[in-house]
Amino acid sequence: MDNRNIVLIGLSGCGKTTFARRLGERYHMPVYDMDAEIVRAAGKPVAEIFASEGEAGFRDRETAAARYAGSLTRTVISTGGGVVLREENMAALRQNAVVVFLDRAPEDILGEDLSDRPLVAGDQRKIYRLRAERLPLYTRYADLVVRNRKTKDGTEAALAEALEKLIKTE
Repeated sequence: MDNRNIVLIGLSGCGKTTFARRLGERYHMPVYDMDAEIVRAAGKPVAEIFASEGEAGFRDRETAAARYAGSLTRTVISTGGGVVLREENMAALRQNAVVVFLDRAPEDILGEDLSDRPLVAGDQRKIYRLRAERLPLYTRYADLVVRNRKTKDGTEAALAEALEKLIKTE
């Protein structure tokens, strides 16, 4: 990869954090996990930020993290699932990046632990509604789409596909 960032977008539970670590290792790039940085800066988990500041407060913190992440170079950036909801977030993140949409079926995500995800914690089936609402945004902002299937080697196969596509963009 050149000096561009790799920005990972997709639903909660689609594998962005795992992919970010693996891509960081593969390309010898640092990883910036936006949700982890928001939690660190706030000194409390995402669920508590939602409880005390509401979704709008969390989204404001996310926008600040997106602006910072967009200023980085040669970094793998793992975003939160809702980062695409604000155009300004994606404008900041896309200025020097290849944006990869990790597309994972909601039925595969339901098998993941989503208890720390405030938008789906009470009813994990909401992931279907979130996908329907956000899919047009994910596809609009993505330079590459990688399907992460829930199979024995799904993550590895999807990672190989992502690497192949990223190499072609160099």
